[in-house]
Amino acid sequence: MTSRIPRDSRLRLVRPRPLAAAPQAINQRRPRRPAPRPPEGTPARSELARMARSGLAGAARVARWADSELGPGRGSATADGKATLSDATADQAARELGLTAAQVRADWDTARLAGLVEVHGDTARPGWRLRAWNRDDSAVLRGWVALFDAWSLAHPEPAGEEPAAVAEVVSAMPQVLSFLQLSAGPVPVDQLLDLLEQRVTELRTERCEVPYGPRLEPGPQSVPDVTADTPLAPLLDWALHALASVGALTCGDGQATLTPLGNWAVWVKLEQICVAAQSPAGNIEQPAEDMLRGCAQLRPNAARAEYRAWLAARPVGSAVAELLAAARGEDALLRGLAFDALRVVGAPAEPDVRGVVDEPTLRPYALLWLAEHEGADPEDAHEVLTRREATWLWVDTAAAVADHGEAPLLVRHLEAAVQFTVPALLDEVRAVGHPRTVQVLVALAAAHPDPALAKAVRRAAFQVHTGGS
Repeated sequence: MTSRIPRDSRLRLVRPRPLAAAPQAINQRRPRRPAPRPPEGTPARSELARMARSGLAGAARVARWADSELGPGRGSATADGKATLSDATADQAARELGLTAAQVRADWDTARLAGLVEVHGDTARPGWRLRAWNRDDSAVLRGWVALFDAWSLAHPEPAGEEPAAVAEVVSAMPQVLSFLQLSAGPVPVDQLLDLLEQRVTELRTERCEVPYGPRLEPGPQSVPDVTADTPLAPLLDWALHALASVGALTCGDGQATLTPLGNWAVWVKLEQICVAAQSPAGNIEQPAEDMLRGCAQLRPNAARAEYRAWLAARPVGSAVAELLAAARGEDALLRGLAFDALRVVGAPAEPDVRGVVDEPTLRPYALLWLAEHEGADPEDAHEVLTRREATWLWVDTAAAVADHGEAPLLVRHLEAAVQFTVPALLDEVRAVGHPRTVQVLVALAAAHPDPALAKAVRRAAFQVHTGGS
């Protein structure tokens, strides 16, 4: 809930803290509590994952085609490096997959929003979720939830609608979805429209805008609300069909009903359940990637003890090589944890860490590791990073939090940004070109309680998604 106290509406971040502390955000988990059981009748996770795989089958097919055809040296994936398929590429995919070019473009956009494919300039590569698609139900469900969070990007709003009204409806839809989830059955659209109008009215009442610049006369100024007369019925219809397009609900005969996937996703968000995989047994015997995943659930001291035991069972050289290989993967959480484990290794790891400084994905982590190894205070180590490197690391850490953490952690991750205002952060995040930028911004917009800030972040996500400015 936003405050009813009038405030300066310019978007600001809280006082920044050293970025070196950012990777620790994922481990700052609240004390565990018994996991609530989903509502009665909710399918098992394996069945939910099967539904998600079915709904995203087209996106996964295009993503696999991109994996085989659009890798480095195998042709251009996008038009002008803006993450939109070029006409030639779309036509090629359509011919080879037996689809229309429009279907290919739609599946391509869905694959990107679900994290199945990532765009790097004019080439594409599979996301880590695609690699785990057939064997990891959690990866599949996270991918579907990422698409669910991005429903407003997956289905364009009606032409000619007031952007401010669209943003208000997007901000109000979580309450509509919560009502659908609690109703546990079909709900008349007219009833949802009443709820939407009430929520939008509350948002407008809570939003206290303070005009910029000097006031010519004392007292409050009347600012016309261009959205006050905007009918919400067409926008509700758009929102319901957009959510239906991602598989979250069905609508027909004047009623809307959450699908089992949509019902589960709304319940998960209401309960703020972390969907990260549980720590496997026998971490010490596991390869580096599995060991790191197991340690993700541990507190820092317990994780370090696990790293020490794992390292003691292996030659240092092969252990360091294995950790760096895990850090090169698609999962940003493992990247941060791998370098935490390398801190336990200490001096023997220095030559190998110096050897990866020129790898763009690992460079910020390696520079921080070397600075700390050479005696820099961990609170000051971030000063060795350029502004661009620090921003890239912020996005990479945010991707890890979005994939494996709870929504409040993602909101608190804003404190780790080196920029002093949200607009400055968004400008630099868009410019840095991290492959997970859209997913991070969508997740942050979905998690943040401030409608004005969420609106700005959502707009930035849309601009990155469409290649606009």
